[in-house]
Amino acid sequence: MGPSTAFLWAAAVLVVLQMCNSSHDSIVDRSSRNLSSVPTDLPLDAEYIDLSCNHIQQLHKGDFKNTTLLRFLNMSWNGLELIDTETFHDTPLLENLDLSHNVLRNLSDQHYLSFTGNLRVLNMAWNKFENMTLGREFSFLRKLESLTLGAKVISLGDFKNIANVTLYCLTFSLEEELDYEANSLMDVSAEKIQLDLNGREIPQNELFADVLSFFVEVEVRNISGGYQYVKMQLSKRAIISTRSLSMNNIVIDWNDLTQVVNATLYTSIAHLSASDVAINNPPFIDTPLTETSSMQSFTVSRAVVTSFFFSQEALYNFFINLPVEHCAIVETSLIHMTCPKKQSPILELDFSFCALSDSVFSRFEGQEIVECKTLGNVQNLFLVGNNLKNLQVVSKRLQYMKSLQHLDLSINSFVYDGSFECLWPPSITVMNLSSGGLTDNVFKCLPIGVETLDLQNNQISVIPQFILKLQNLSSLNLNANRLRDLPVCDDFPKMTELLLKSNSLHAPSLIKLKSCPNLKILDASDNPFTCTCPLRHFIRLGIQTEYESGHSGLELLNWPESYHCIYPEAVRNSTLESFQIPEISCSASLLAATILVPSVVLIVTIFFLCQRLDVPWYVGMIWQWTRAKHRARMRQLRPEDMVGIEFHAFVSYSQHDSDWMKNFLLLNLEGPAGGLRICHHEKDFVPGKTIMENIITCVEKSRRSVFVLSAHFVKSEWCHYELYFASHQRLSQGSDSIVLVLLEPLPQYLIPSKYYQLKSMMNRHTYLEWPQDKAKHRLFWANLRAALQTDLPSKLVSETEE
Repeated sequence: MGPSTAFLWAAAVLVVLQMCNSSHDSIVDRSSRNLSSVPTDLPLDAEYIDLSCNHIQQLHKGDFKNTTLLRFLNMSWNGLELIDTETFHDTPLLENLDLSHNVLRNLSDQHYLSFTGNLRVLNMAWNKFENMTLGREFSFLRKLESLTLGAKVISLGDFKNIANVTLYCLTFSLEEELDYEANSLMDVSAEKIQLDLNGREIPQNELFADVLSFFVEVEVRNISGGYQYVKMQLSKRAIISTRSLSMNNIVIDWNDLTQVVNATLYTSIAHLSASDVAINNPPFIDTPLTETSSMQSFTVSRAVVTSFFFSQEALYNFFINLPVEHCAIVETSLIHMTCPKKQSPILELDFSFCALSDSVFSRFEGQEIVECKTLGNVQNLFLVGNNLKNLQVVSKRLQYMKSLQHLDLSINSFVYDGSFECLWPPSITVMNLSSGGLTDNVFKCLPIGVETLDLQNNQISVIPQFILKLQNLSSLNLNANRLRDLPVCDDFPKMTELLLKSNSLHAPSLIKLKSCPNLKILDASDNPFTCTCPLRHFIRLGIQTEYESGHSGLELLNWPESYHCIYPEAVRNSTLESFQIPEISCSASLLAATILVPSVVLIVTIFFLCQRLDVPWYVGMIWQWTRAKHRARMRQLRPEDMVGIEFHAFVSYSQHDSDWMKNFLLLNLEGPAGGLRICHHEKDFVPGKTIMENIITCVEKSRRSVFVLSAHFVKSEWCHYELYFASHQRLSQGSDSIVLVLLEPLPQYLIPSKYYQLKSMMNRHTYLEWPQDKAKHRLFWANLRAALQTDLPSKLVSETEE
């Protein structure tokens, strides 16, 4: 397939991509199948059919009757001779038709085109057309955008039938020597014309002159010579309609190249470009160059020099001194670029994907490096994909570009250790350092006025503190780096956009966002989020930005579909939005409050109820009763210990407390109610004996001694003696032989010092308190009886019963 079909296939690719969205049967490839006719089994929903490289010599009515959805048909390379008039009657949607490389013979007799009113692309190059005379059926192609033709003769009036058809591109494939009549293209209405010379020289006729007169955009490709004719036409024509001239896939001598460029600089052509250029006989000395021009841009891509012996400086000087606003040499093996000899008018330089080194724009004078000062008008500079290494050195190369605003240094292999200061022009507002292998130190080597900074795909793990403040920075792209947390914006007060996609963020800390009051856009998607407690604030932020973006003022890009958990394993690949973390499980203070507050309330309530209901008193009394019962069970009394024991207890009390003694104590301990034998002086002291003897005798005959303590008790001398003798008995009978009953509160300071034994007993023994509440009396007497209960000798028991 010839090069003239490149545009056709570019359009075809777009159609195919659209077809890919439909079913598999819509694309049918039957190319190179040795077919002699159109297959009858084509799918009904076929939209793209490729029947190229077969032996189909004729198309008949009904060949495509079943493919009513057909949009693209490729019939090239078939030896096609005849197409019936109604062949495409059943394909009203046909948009792209390729009939190139066949043996069709008469362009004025292609009646089948009457049924292709929706055609947008038509390729009829490389047939057997003698004349370019288009038949009346071409006038029906009102939607046609691209037309590719080839013939031996082009004459006046050949294109009158498409005078009302507005094309985007008309392509002429010059297959043989062309006989062209001047002004034959005047009836063509097209924005662009392509001349495919198929490796021939530019023809020495009026074709190129008319091309420059009638078309705004001109592309000439596959050229091997004839450049002197191009130079002549450019130089002699006073009026040139062409604004853009491109020459692609060409072989040219250096002298021809420079003469064509110089000739173009004198014209009104605004854009000159060349691609896939092979330059022969490169220069050894500088080439003269037009110093002034109205040309706006000059572009060269994929250029090579076929000789190893030439002056690189002479070659570079020609391009860098061009009087244009935009100069681009891309995808070319430039290893250096010189500095203009005088102040250059260039506003934009593009040397992307070349081989430039750190010495770009500089020169040596003796042992010193002289920096370039004549590119002061450059506003946009693109050095993408070169061999730049030292970021600080590159800043020195560009320091005198005082108008530089947009700088792209992406896809280089930079090294910067922060040892030396960078010297960027302060005018830079947009800077791209992506894919440069840079580390954290890059923040020490940035222009202070930068507003938009692209640092994606580097090795940055943290933004260092105490760096030079970038007061104007509003957009920072840190995608595809190694950051583990959100950066602090203290050094970027005007930050509005922060991009952190594909970093190492596990649990971003939103506290740091508080230093970014103007932040409006945040992208933290595709990070390895750890779905644990520290992440809950970030999840809450995402949900808020989704449902309340108008209120919060922050937009979280790609939420929620690009935010997933990678840990714990149980929730791997689930979205952050669907992951729920209970607040109580993450807050120690909340958890403590949840446990402690009810506990404290419960304790306070119990304490209040206890105080209100005298529970401590009841508990104490029950505890004493339990201990008394336990001691009674555990203490094994020997028979000899009970010899002479006649009473359960001897009661010592003050005479002032005798009423309580008679009315309460004796009634509850003696007789049927208590069943105990109580010894007290009013009943059991023996007349005739001294009081001292009676006290000693009563103490010795009693198992225990009960002391009824009150303020009157501590003032009684006799009570003191009774306590003294009872304390001596305790040494022989054990610590439980004395029972203290506190009839009324008795502070320690009221007890005289001589009652040191009483003080000691009250400190060591638990005493029974007489309750004022009658409801507590029964428990008090039960407790006291339990303390005094013991088994007396059987003889005494029988006497008591009698």
